Amino acid sequence: MEPDSAKILNERTFDHMTSVSTTSHVPSGHQETRFDRQLAKIIEHATSVFCEKGYEGASMRDLSRSSGMSLAGLYYYFESKEKLLYLVQKHYFVTVIERLQQRLQEVSGAESRMRTFILNHLEYFLAYPKAMKVLSHEDDVLKGDLGREIAAIKRKYYHSCTDLTEILKREEGLDFNTRVAVLGLFGMMNWLYTWYNPRVDGDASTLARQIGDIFLQGVRFSSAQS
Repeated sequence: MEPDSAKILNERTFDHMTSVSTTSHVPSGHQETRFDRQLAKIIEHATSVFCEKGYEGASMRDLSRSSGMSLAGLYYYFESKEKLLYLVQKHYFVTVIERLQQRLQEVSGAESRMRTFILNHLEYFLAYPKAMKVLSHEDDVLKGDLGREIAAIKRKYYHSCTDLTEILKREEGLDFNTRVAVLGLFGMMNWLYTWYNPRVDGDASTLARQIGDIFLQGVRFSSAQS
């Protein structure tokens, strides 16, 4: 990290750091700052360390060594690795939700919107497989206010999928268990990092089309049998 990075971070409060971290892009009308870039680098390094060592196995010293930020600087602003894990989880979950909301504005029809959800999820998390592993493995680590905030964001994402699924049910007159269908879909998508091979399985678009076919044919078949 550049010599004056600590000074850059010293000019911001933790609250500002968490608000900036919620997007992976620069908002319209906002000029990217060195602080934005440094914070993005810290999130990237923290994600890599948590992915490699797991939350329990990672230390603040590991995070300091990876990011190039002093150990004292990390402790001053983040207090603990729990704060860093919170920052990582908030960043990735909020970003994928924002991307989804933008893409759904351009799509109509229940099936197309359902497929858009699947494609958005796969494109984003296949681009960041380390984040997918961290979010899956460290799902229930955060406690207290930090844990409740992340849980609320995750519920929002889950409900965005259940809402799309309910619309599909109404539009096609289907009858199936929404909870089972949605959790089954997340099960297919969230463990891709354990087996995905682009040379065998194709790119995100190919995989999203196949998973979308499996999901849609499955709920339609289930409805026909009920």
